[in-house]
Amino acid sequence: MKSTDLKLTMLGTGNSAMMPVYGCDCSACQQAQNQPQFRREKSSAYIEHNGRILLLDANAPDLMQRFPAGSIDRILLTHYHMDHVSALFDLRWGKAPTLPVISPEDEQGCDDLYKYPGMLDFSQRIRPFESFVWQQVTITALPLNHSRPCLGYAFEWQGGCIAYLTDTNGLPEETASWLKERKVDWIVTDCNYPPIECEQTRLSKNHNDIIQTKAIFEQCQPSNIGLMHVSHDVIIWANQNPEQFTPNFQILSDGQEITL
Repeated sequence: MKSTDLKLTMLGTGNSAMMPVYGCDCSACQQAQNQPQFRREKSSAYIEHNGRILLLDANAPDLMQRFPAGSIDRILLTHYHMDHVSALFDLRWGKAPTLPVISPEDEQGCDDLYKYPGMLDFSQRIRPFESFVWQQVTITALPLNHSRPCLGYAFEWQGGCIAYLTDTNGLPEETASWLKERKVDWIVTDCNYPPIECEQTRLSKNHNDIIQTKAIFEQCQPSNIGLMHVSHDVIIWANQNPEQFTPNFQILSDGQEITL
């Protein structure tokens, strides 16, 4: 990677159960148990640009070992569900300089993080379609469909764009319209379920299924779409239906990198 490139690295691509799922002996979990490259941590990622790191959610089990004190420039939260902020509960008691945490407006936050923030600064809020510039990268918050306030983020740099859209059931029309108006190199999005044929059941869920991710691909026309927040059920279905996937429509893996 050139020092000036923009790189997204997936820290985790699983749902909150991760893979292997505790106590599960399905084929996908057995594969993950026996071959570490198929294991999946909870979904999160980081952006690296100009030698700086912006963390997307904070739940990696090795977060404090992976990122020494002072190496994270700021944290960008999608929402305050525990499986996306769990590492903050340990990180906050560190002795490093104050670390800004940018997040959606959510009065409840998560447990007592607001009350006892430690080294974390939770004062910065971002609202749907607001933008800010970080290291010459324009970052725009995009609303998602979830059970509590949740934002995805688009990263635009030198004519390229990566949209990170985890924890959503379909896309709000205004988000889809925003993406359609741009040349998007990658959409990285939630896919928690294999195809759910009943539309009413599908829309009652809190996350995408395969049908919804294909609809997002067709509607927004990105060059590529990568699936994250996947369950063991999705992996079983994918292993049984490999013809449904291409290099432009793929399931992402932990540690996978996307570069602009």
